[in-house]
Amino acid sequence: MFLWCVLVLVSLLSVATGTSAGVKARITQKGLEYGRAIGIESLQQKLRTIQLKDVSGTEKLAIGKVEYSITGMQIVNLGLPKSALRLVPGTGVMLSVGDAYISLRGNWRVKYSWIIKASGSFELAVSELAISTTIAVKSDVTGRPTVSVTKCEATVGSVKVRFHGGASWLYNLFDSFINKDLRNALQKQICPLVTASIAEMNKTLKTLNVLAKVDQYAELEYSMVESPVISNAMIDLGLKGEFFNIGQHEEPPFSPRPFLLPSQDTNMLYIGVSAFSINSAGFVYHRAGALRLYITDGMIPSGSLNRLNTKTFGKFIPQIAKMSPGLMMKLLVETVKEPIITLEPNNMTVQASSKVTAYAIQPNSILSPLFVLKLEASVSAHIYVTGLKLAGHVTLNKIDMSLAESYVGPFQVKSLEDIFTTVVKDVIIPKVNAGVKEGYPLPAIGKMQLVKSQLQVLKDYLLIGTDVKFTG
Repeated sequence: MFLWCVLVLVSLLSVATGTSAGVKARITQKGLEYGRAIGIESLQQKLRTIQLKDVSGTEKLAIGKVEYSITGMQIVNLGLPKSALRLVPGTGVMLSVGDAYISLRGNWRVKYSWIIKASGSFELAVSELAISTTIAVKSDVTGRPTVSVTKCEATVGSVKVRFHGGASWLYNLFDSFINKDLRNALQKQICPLVTASIAEMNKTLKTLNVLAKVDQYAELEYSMVESPVISNAMIDLGLKGEFFNIGQHEEPPFSPRPFLLPSQDTNMLYIGVSAFSINSAGFVYHRAGALRLYITDGMIPSGSLNRLNTKTFGKFIPQIAKMSPGLMMKLLVETVKEPIITLEPNNMTVQASSKVTAYAIQPNSILSPLFVLKLEASVSAHIYVTGLKLAGHVTLNKIDMSLAESYVGPFQVKSLEDIFTTVVKDVIIPKVNAGVKEGYPLPAIGKMQLVKSQLQVLKDYLLIGTDVKFTG
């Protein structure tokens, strides 16, 4: 489809400079050039589909009025050897094509009274064909991108005709008006074809999922917050870039901080994911009750000496061994507020405030509460791009514990540090990593791939620099 790549890139990670954008993206000149290359290929294929209508009419010649018709025209060759793409600040992009050529063939017939009747075939070569079109890129009321042609011009330079069949003296008479009529027919059909081609793109762009489901708890909103900002050198675009509970779009108690993408142009596309976007995920999962986990002894590595039973805990809290001897235990770990993600240069940390409720499992399976701990955990995160997703891996930095409530009398919390470090490192962290390894979808369309992606952690946002490849 005409200018497919460029306009898709414009639509994908739509980010503008508005402060409400949680995600920002920038299409560089390199990205536009890639779009031009495959856009020209697509345009060439589209132009090959031109179906020129039959032409007929009457011409006044020296011998009188001559009726003529031109039928069965087919394109046999077409080339777009020169093209250029440039940005139109505040509007969109302009594609210009020069020195294009078209070769076609067809049939001709002339009639003059009852005296002259002749027919044959012809070959026509059009050279110095030029096309210039400006495409506006905006957002519609649903937050999806939309494109439209605001200006299109097509000019046909040289037209040469070679006739076959009939009397040779007719060719010179016929040449002037067949030349004129075919030139006009071509010029009239090229711009409507380009305009229709651009309009077709909107059908595809409307299929963009502005709400991308992540899992049973969350969805990501990818709607554009405003129309693209287009300068002489780049296109900046803006997405809401926010997690929501499925079907419940409640805003978190914090807002995106403004940030600027650095002036880099090595890659085709740059994507900035703000700390706001990532923190909105924590808000959503905490609100949905997804950040809670029951831990049983079967989840503890078999080689660990620290078991979830009253015998092990009784070594540090004798009251437990006396009050609930020989029982297995269960822990409930749940966040008390949304985790806070902090982004600093080359460093991403997550601070999670949780509480841990320890239960003894009675013979009748009833859970008897033993104590409640406040648990503050700090983890470091390594984030990376895999396919069309943003994924990660976390490691534990430290945990701090304090006693919130005890049903077995006072005890020294520090004595449980080894046990809970084992629980966090060997159970909770692997669970978290299994989830973040699945990744969170980046917006995409068609058969798009991210190539040679690199990710940097900067102040308050992640920066992804990547090239793009379309395989179909």
